Amino acid sequence: MSRQTVVLGAGMVGVSIAWHLARRGRSVLLVDRRQPGRETSYGNGGLIQREAVRPYPFPREFGKLLSALPNRRVDIRYRASGMLTYAGPLFDYWRYSSPRHYERIADEYASLIVLATEEHAPMIEAAGAADLIGKEGWLEVHRSQAELERRRFEAEDAASRFGVTHAVLDDRSLARSEPQLGTGLAGAIHWTNSWSVADPGALVAAYAANFQQQGGEFLQADLKRVSQDGQGWRVETDDGNHYADDVVVALGPWAGEWLTGLGYRLPTFVKRGYHMHFGAPQGQRLRHWIADADIGYILAPMRAGIRLTTGAELARLDAPPSGGQLDAAERRARELYPALGERLEAEPWKGARPCLADMKPVIGPAPRHKGLWLAFGHGHQGFTLGPVTGRLIGEMMDGEPASVDMSPFRADRFR
Repeated sequence: MSRQTVVLGAGMVGVSIAWHLARRGRSVLLVDRRQPGRETSYGNGGLIQREAVRPYPFPREFGKLLSALPNRRVDIRYRASGMLTYAGPLFDYWRYSSPRHYERIADEYASLIVLATEEHAPMIEAAGAADLIGKEGWLEVHRSQAELERRRFEAEDAASRFGVTHAVLDDRSLARSEPQLGTGLAGAIHWTNSWSVADPGALVAAYAANFQQQGGEFLQADLKRVSQDGQGWRVETDDGNHYADDVVVALGPWAGEWLTGLGYRLPTFVKRGYHMHFGAPQGQRLRHWIADADIGYILAPMRAGIRLTTGAELARLDAPPSGGQLDAAERRARELYPALGERLEAEPWKGARPCLADMKPVIGPAPRHKGLWLAFGHGHQGFTLGPVTGRLIGEMMDGEPASVDMSPFRADRFR
């Protein structure tokens, strides 16, 4: 008899877990307050980042920290209330970003990233979503020759150790590849085995639809309470109670708060972000996804328009939006890409990346509750790592050897 499983959260991570568990013959109920792919997974830069083998560390150089203090940067902004709320996890984030810790963490993190595209591929095929995927890679542009050389060195290291493929473009090669970009650029790293997604929310929705075609069930409802019920679990929603042998918490930025009710206090925090879509004249659209590495934003030629995404904002999850970071990104984006048109929406989109202090997700069983499984904290890469996470959770739940050493991703590693 198939085991009854409830997956909480219908972003890329939760949907991917539900998809894998349904494939394994489980009876799966996927629960979210919104339709699949309409929260964090909707608003990202739309890249499956096979090259992202090194997580984003907390800046430790004095000059970079000093430059952030005026709070006018595009790549990072902060609010005092958020810094106070997350003071403990942010201090641990800074500590884990030291060279002594970071190199080990990066190797562990890379063990997930190297599987990203190969785990998305069967889901894309099953969902009939190939029309959403571009395999031309993306461009990381630089103004400084010294910075371009530094990144070239890192790209060569990633190639030799983790199979990341790339090409280095000088200023003339970059101009041929993207003639709409402005002048004054030293060149770019072309990451060639990462994939782009023309509509991130639609890809998650396509995966969710295929999950339902396999016999899985989706429930749009507000989650009220999760509690043990005999040998299993009771999930209370505003649409009634649901019972399961196993529950998977894949609630993204809300996971840490929900788990406190079960006695778990993990060093979670959020990095918020914003996006806006812009028009572009016919014949002047970008050919590639573009990351302005010196400033800290992405320009993504998606179906809805040219999506401009900001860097990170360290603020409380529930803090009201602030438009300054996106406005600053837009000003710099118009310098880089003069053909950028008018805004296509009245208000920017706002979302939050779920983060843990050591830059790695929690993937695996809860330490003190049988049948409770955790899958959150993927930071910037939940969209990239959802299918990998789904495969690993399925293997662990069925008692199979995991494809990756899972000890670095245990929930009790912070004790």
